[in-house]
Amino acid sequence: MRGLIVDYVGVLDGSEEDQRRWRNLFAAAKQNGVATAILSNDPGGPGAEPIREWEYRGIVDAVLLSGEIGAEKPDERAMSIAADTLELPMRDCVLIDDSIVNVRAAVEAGLVGVLYQSFDRTVVEIVGLFDIEGEF
Repeated sequence: MRGLIVDYVGVLDGSEEDQRRWRNLFAAAKQNGVATAILSNDPGGPGAEPIREWEYRGIVDAVLLSGEIGAEKPDERAMSIAADTLELPMRDCVLIDDSIVNVRAAVEAGLVGVLYQSFDRTVVEIVGLFDIEGEF
């Protein structure tokens, strides 16, 4: 696995502590050569600035908003655009999402799908899939 694609609403928009932990996890993933992106069904526009900040500050490599890319999860095209943006085949990417419908669609499209319920559960899967070491 070489690409980590994460949903925003319901995953990255949690408490300050969870956001700090996500930032640390993204940094460790990037140090391991993992390409990172946020894929959100957000319509875009000025209201999406908090999402875009993750890319502006270098936390993730790319932010992809459905309203701007013309495809919305669970449509396979959204995941394909995310993988293409990271210059990876979908089979080398993991999608983290809080919607089981989106996770199922990711798996059907060839990605590894991880259902987000809490950071503590998800981090165990991420560090295993990407061979990342550290405390998050």
